Amino acid sequence: MIYQFEPFTLDTARRELRERGNLVALEPQVFDILAHLIAARDRVVSRDDLLEAVWHGRIVSEATISSRLNAARAAVGDTGLDQRLIRTLPRKGVRFVATVQELAELPPEPMAETGPDAGSAWRAGSRLPAVAVLPFTNMSGEPEQDYFADGICEEIITALSRMSGLFVIARNSSFAYKGKAIDVRRVGEELGVGYVLEGSVRRSRDRLRIAGQLVDAASGAHLWSDRFDGDLQDVFELQERVADSVAAAIEPTLQQAEIGRLGRTAPSRLDAYELLLRANAHMSEFTGAGMGEALTCLGEALIVEPGYAPAMAATAYCRAQCHFQGWAEQDDQARTEAVDLAWQAVELAPGDAQVLWMAAFAIWNMAVSGRERARDIFRRSLLLNPNSAMALTLAGWIEAMCGNGSEGRSMVVRAQQLNPRDPRGWLMSGVMAVADLIDENDTGAIGWAELALGQNRRFAVALRVLAVANVRLGRVDRARAAVDDLLAIEPTLTISGFFARIPFPLERTAKIYAEALAIAGLPA
Repeated sequence: MIYQFEPFTLDTARRELRERGNLVALEPQVFDILAHLIAARDRVVSRDDLLEAVWHGRIVSEATISSRLNAARAAVGDTGLDQRLIRTLPRKGVRFVATVQELAELPPEPMAETGPDAGSAWRAGSRLPAVAVLPFTNMSGEPEQDYFADGICEEIITALSRMSGLFVIARNSSFAYKGKAIDVRRVGEELGVGYVLEGSVRRSRDRLRIAGQLVDAASGAHLWSDRFDGDLQDVFELQERVADSVAAAIEPTLQQAEIGRLGRTAPSRLDAYELLLRANAHMSEFTGAGMGEALTCLGEALIVEPGYAPAMAATAYCRAQCHFQGWAEQDDQARTEAVDLAWQAVELAPGDAQVLWMAAFAIWNMAVSGRERARDIFRRSLLLNPNSAMALTLAGWIEAMCGNGSEGRSMVVRAQQLNPRDPRGWLMSGVMAVADLIDENDTGAIGWAELALGQNRRFAVALRVLAVANVRLGRVDRARAAVDDLLAIEPTLTISGFFARIPFPLERTAKIYAEALAIAGLPA
C-alpha cells in the first residue's frame, strides 16, 4: 500500500518513507509504528495494539514505546508538543489525524532541487546523519581485484552500522552506482543522504593501497581522507583494519560536520536532535562555561522530547565532567539525580553504544554505590561498537584506575590506532599517564601528562598526574607549578574535597595521591 500525506509518501511494500521524493531515514520499528498508525487512522490505536503490531506481543517498557513514537513524529516533521499529525489521547492511545490519500502507484518524482540548498532536503525528516558507502574503484587494472574492493566496502558498511548515531544506506542501494561516473551531489539527492564515502584500491606488486574520503553531499566539500597500505597476503586482516579505522575516524568527523551544518542553517526552532548537536559543540570547548551552556541545551532537548535517551545520557555525562573537573558544586541529591538519569538512558536505549558509554562514565564518577556496574556497561558498549575511540579510552581509564594497567593501556592503544588524529587525543594521553603513574613509572607518566596538556591545558587529570609524579621524583617546584595550574581551574580545590568526589578503587593509589598533593602544596 502507498499512502500520501502532506509532502510525504509512505510505501509499505518497499518499506520507504519519502519527503518530496527524498528518502527519510527510519529505524524498522519506527517505520512499523508509522505504517500501522496510518493504516488504522480511522480509530484510536491503543498501547496493546502497538505491542501486537510492532513488537508481536512482546512486552516492552512504556519508555521504549514513547521513544519510538517520538521518533515517528520527528520523521514526519511533528513533535510531542505540536501533535499535528500524530495525536496522543490520554489513557486511550494515539491516532494519526492527517489527511491521507491511498495510491495505486508511486507519484512522479519531483524535479531535482537546484541552488545552494540542493541535496539538503533529506535533513528535514532525518534525526541522524545519513551516509552512503559507494563501491570503491579498482585502480589496479585487474578484474580479480574487484572482489577485494567490494569486500572493503562491505566491511565498512558493517562497521558504520554499529554506530548508533548514524544511518547507513544498505549495500544494495549504494552498489547500484558501481562502474558509473559519480556526482556526489546527485548521489546525495537520489539516496537521501548528507554524506558519501568513496575510495579506491590500487595494487603494486604484492602490496595494496586503499584510499578513502568522506564528502559532504550537499556542498561537495571533502571532510576527511586517509590511505592505508598492506600486504596482499593478508587481505582479510587489511579489510578489517581499514574498515575499523574508517569507522573510528568518521564518528567524530560527522559530529563536527553536523555541528557546523547546524550553525550555518540556524533554524528558528530546534528539535531534540539539533539541541543535542548544539550541546555537543559546547561540550567540546571543555570549559565550565561551555558545560553550563551544554546543560541548558540538553535541558531544552528533554523538554521537547522527555524520553530522548541520547540527551539523558549526555546530560549525565556533562554533569559528571563538571563534577570531575570541579566546575560545579554538586551535592548528594544532584549526584543521585544525574546517576538516575544515566540509568534511565541505559534502560531506554540498551542498544545505543554512545548512550551506554556516556552513562557508564557518569555512573562511575557520581554514583555513591554500585559504581562497579559501570564497567559492565562499558563492556556492553564496546560489544555494540568496538570501534568507538571514546568508549575504548574511557573504559581503559577505569581499568587503569582499578589496577588493570595492561588492559587499560591496550584499550587506549587500540583507540589511538583506530583514530590517530582524534581531536580528543589529549584524553587518550591522560589515560596512559594515569596507568604509568599507578605502575610507578613516573617518568613515563610525566611524558604522557605533558603530551595531554600540550593539547588541552585545562585537563585536570593530567595536572594531577604531573604534580604527583614530580613529587615522587623529587621535583617539588615542578609539582607546585602543576598544583598552581590546578587551583587556577578550581580555586577552592582541597585534598579532602578531591577525594570526596573522585573514585579511587585502589587504596594504595589514593594514599600516594594524597601524600604527593600535600607536598606539592594543595590545601588539606
